[in-house]
Amino acid sequence: MLAVLSPGQGSQKPGFLTPWLDLPDAEARLRWWSALAGVDLVHLGTQADAEEIKDTARTQPLLVAAALLAAEHLPMHDVGVTAGHSVGELGAAALAGVLTAETAITLAGVRGREMAAACALEPTGMAAVLGGDADEVLAAIEAHGLHPANRNGAGQVVAAGPGDRLEKLVANPPTRARVTMLKVAGAFHTPYMAPAERALATVAAGITTADPKRILLSNLDGTAVTHGREMLQRLVRQVTAPVRWDLCIRTLADLGVTAIIELAPAGTLTNLIKRELKATGVPELVTLNTPDDLPAARDLIARHGKPASHRPTTQYRVVVASSAGSFEPAEGLNEGDPVRAGQIVGQVVSRHGAAEVAAHDGGVLTEWLAHPNAPVAPGQPLARIGGHI
Repeated sequence: MLAVLSPGQGSQKPGFLTPWLDLPDAEARLRWWSALAGVDLVHLGTQADAEEIKDTARTQPLLVAAALLAAEHLPMHDVGVTAGHSVGELGAAALAGVLTAETAITLAGVRGREMAAACALEPTGMAAVLGGDADEVLAAIEAHGLHPANRNGAGQVVAAGPGDRLEKLVANPPTRARVTMLKVAGAFHTPYMAPAERALATVAAGITTADPKRILLSNLDGTAVTHGREMLQRLVRQVTAPVRWDLCIRTLADLGVTAIIELAPAGTLTNLIKRELKATGVPELVTLNTPDDLPAARDLIARHGKPASHRPTTQYRVVVASSAGSFEPAEGLNEGDPVRAGQIVGQVVSRHGAAEVAAHDGGVLTEWLAHPNAPVAPGQPLARIGGHI
């Protein structure tokens, strides 16, 4: 199975879109998307300097546009999984069919402007905490009155909040950890972004969505989201909620993903995956930064993607655990059995009791992803259900 990833803020580089404008219709597409986003994407991607593209209001639509522009040159019908980091989720949602490209670009423009406005309300920022014991790092962040805005895996947590509190964390890092201030405008993915979340929710209320055509992972908890309206709600909520990229990486591994393409501007997410999964096995990776990388990306899809077929496409939906505990499959339910929407497929048992796990949609139980009585974490895939679309 192959996944395509859409990067988030911080991955941009001056001039990174320049080679893409040599492709047919690329500039025209960016001009159209610029009208929707309210910023000049051609200028930002080709001529703007690092300071200009650091502006949140400009960066967010630029990154979504770049990912979608690159993906237009790939056989996406053979891709099994999509995911994005932070604003990259808008690109991933469009690639999964939940949003149109135009809707994703428009939302990115609104999101960027409103988050930039929220940053201006009070001085806040972010700092990367690298290394150290995970529990100790989170405890230190909380002790300083900060928020863990990004949990990226590979020993990387991003703390966010008022600047003076961040400075104290830098001066007193957790044991065996180092803390580095980030050049960002404010405390993204924290309650400080509440005004932006409210503004984005107002716009999102008028959007029509579709259910995903492929597995689509959410930053909120790493789970596969099966309903378009739910994904849109999560996209809005993510403005103030932490990015759990560590859980997304875990789900990619649990799904058995064997190859990954990171869309332009690529490198940040694949580096995190290489560090996080080095002990258990890293999927084959391609970073798609220029059109020169397209042949390698297409070859990866040909070798790891779903085989092309004129028969009805099987759409897989993943049932996930809502809490931690041990998983007990429903008695008598086996791989290959039909499953109806709402049917209980098992339960997660913890010291607090048993939580039933239901299938959101009907289909066929194609594979158990967790062994009976095995410990599971919140958001961990338990079963894969296939159906024809």
